[in-house]
Amino acid sequence: MKTLIATAISSALLLSACSEPSNTTTNNTTQNEQVSASIESTNPLFVKSTLQYQTPDFNAIKDEHFIPAFEQGMQEQLAEIAAIANNTAAPTFENTIVAMEQSGELLTRASRIFFNLNGTDSNPARRDIQSQMAPKFAAHGDNINLNKALFERVETIYNQRNSLNLNGEEKRLVEVLYKGFVRSGAKLNEEQKQRIREINKELSTLGTQFSQNLMALTKSNVIIVKDKEQLAGLSDAYITSLANAAKDAGHEGQYLIKITNTTRQPILSQLDNRELREKIWRASAERALEGDNNNAKIVPTITKLRAERAALLGYESYAHFGLESQMAKEPQAVLDMLSSMVPSLLQNVDAEAAAIQAKIDASGADFKLAAWDWLYYSEQVRKDKYNLDENAVKEYFEFNRVLKDGVFFTMNRLYGVTFKPRPDLPVYHENVEAYELFDEDGTSLAIFYADYFAREGKRGGAWKSAFVKQSGLDNQRPVIVNVMNIQKAPEGEPTLISYSEATTIFHELGHGLHGMLSQVKYPTLSGTSTSRDFVEFPSTFEEDWAMHPEVIANYAKHYKTGEPIPKELLGKVIESRSFNQGFDTFEYVAAALLDMEWHSIPASAPVQDIVEFEKNALQKHKVDISYIPPRYKSAYFNHSMGGYAAGYYAYMWSEILAADAYAYVQTQGGLNRKIGQKYRENILEVGNTRDLMESYKAFRGQEPTTDALLKRRGLSVTVN
Repeated sequence: MKTLIATAISSALLLSACSEPSNTTTNNTTQNEQVSASIESTNPLFVKSTLQYQTPDFNAIKDEHFIPAFEQGMQEQLAEIAAIANNTAAPTFENTIVAMEQSGELLTRASRIFFNLNGTDSNPARRDIQSQMAPKFAAHGDNINLNKALFERVETIYNQRNSLNLNGEEKRLVEVLYKGFVRSGAKLNEEQKQRIREINKELSTLGTQFSQNLMALTKSNVIIVKDKEQLAGLSDAYITSLANAAKDAGHEGQYLIKITNTTRQPILSQLDNRELREKIWRASAERALEGDNNNAKIVPTITKLRAERAALLGYESYAHFGLESQMAKEPQAVLDMLSSMVPSLLQNVDAEAAAIQAKIDASGADFKLAAWDWLYYSEQVRKDKYNLDENAVKEYFEFNRVLKDGVFFTMNRLYGVTFKPRPDLPVYHENVEAYELFDEDGTSLAIFYADYFAREGKRGGAWKSAFVKQSGLDNQRPVIVNVMNIQKAPEGEPTLISYSEATTIFHELGHGLHGMLSQVKYPTLSGTSTSRDFVEFPSTFEEDWAMHPEVIANYAKHYKTGEPIPKELLGKVIESRSFNQGFDTFEYVAAALLDMEWHSIPASAPVQDIVEFEKNALQKHKVDISYIPPRYKSAYFNHSMGGYAAGYYAYMWSEILAADAYAYVQTQGGLNRKIGQKYRENILEVGNTRDLMESYKAFRGQEPTTDALLKRRGLSVTVN
């Protein structure tokens, strides 16, 4: 994604539904019960929300409610797990597997709310709670995953799964849970289990510190500009937004430039001042390497610990461990895919760089292309080639029209669903909007929160998450949120966005519908609970609809006049989509290879120097081009240090599926309910209830090829 779809600790807890109780949690005294009852009566997290689909009552929830809910929730789940593990009856699917699925209700509820709020509306209190609880959550997960008696019951059912008359989803659930136990260390000896516990505790603490360092840097790692003339090239509206940001930060009369999450900074495409461009680029590319919030030692330590854990579990490297449960299966398959693209990419990049250097030379400047020049001069080359002004394009991409007349319109035409505003539901920030999702027969399907605008306290990027997950077992419909970081226009002005931001809205709602249209019985398998290299497929598939003729005719209208985007301008936008794809693909591939190299380190290797390792890794794969750094460098590579460890390649892997699927849909009539329903039933509704390639083939009729991907990206082996 272009986001963090499933890196929250809450998600990890939900997927590891299993635990060995400590001696302090099984014998509650009457006094403790009375104290618990008193807390429960005043803490809204202790009971299910009475709002529709258990939508959180954000008006009632306070930061001080979380730790009591976490502690009580862990205690309750350990007691539930103890009852399952110590059950004297023979293990059955119902008394073991289903019982595990139903355990931890309070902890699940509280953790989902907390981690969503901490990612979208963080504050010092919430960051402190996260730091306090991270090692406790890790220990809690280990108490479940390393519970010998519980695993023996699961293993018994697993060994009997072919003779228990289980349906396909039930068998899949048994296999997924069993494999989860094994991959968590359930088959290790006690000494090894103890080391696993220690590693997990260290990793939870380091992972929290890594993410909090980046969060702190969003506030401190900024560029303050005193002279407005240095901002030449920016629109008046953009300059006003920078002035407002400076005022909010206590720098009235100046201009504040924030650093976004990737290495490239969008503002560089417009700034005339080269010295300021370099300053911004360095603030981005060199962040978190030194100072109070640096990750220079955290990253190598995390990868070293992951390698040790993988070795304890019998894997050659963490990459081997991580990819075993993915569609790719093994690291070599990923390396082959990525490496095979490098020669073609280098040809494309060389051609793009030559055109940019020619533009620099023609301007009379006397310097060689550097990383902070690429976006600025490539935009000029784009204008020359297509006579395309991005600011003029933005006038036809007003945010509300994109969302409602573009994205919502498309989802209605494909899947028959309708989004209706729910202003009566509480929100956690004034810029968040609530909707209810309805099917074409009027059936209510889900609650959807739209949180699209940047603000302090929100981590960078874009993602989908769930406050409440779909579960047929509990007859529970989902509560889903989409998050982005669009710069909101000043009060009273329309928010005009780029075509790239428009496609990201389509992308994230692809994830959102994957969660909201889920029709799965068991929550472990529902919605987006698939492998990383599949989960980005449904979201990427939605991106190309942003340029579908019928869709764009419905939403791309001038924000003042309402006139549709002129055919000539639209044609230029469509043609320009393949422009700069060498750069775009190269920076992604470099980051994906860097991620794989970090997680291919054997456990016996010493702790690495972050700068030296990164340099050597890029040179190894011939992707060390100074003017095209990786999309993420190691010190701020949240995907690699979080839920996409050894998995950043997944976006490209999923794009193969997405491009192939979109091309197929166009042969079936394009934007229509018949093909949309087929996709909905075989991809969006089934979650992880069957082999993922089987789900794809059930929709497409065959496995995908890379032909549509190359066409989608406008890449060719030979550059003319």
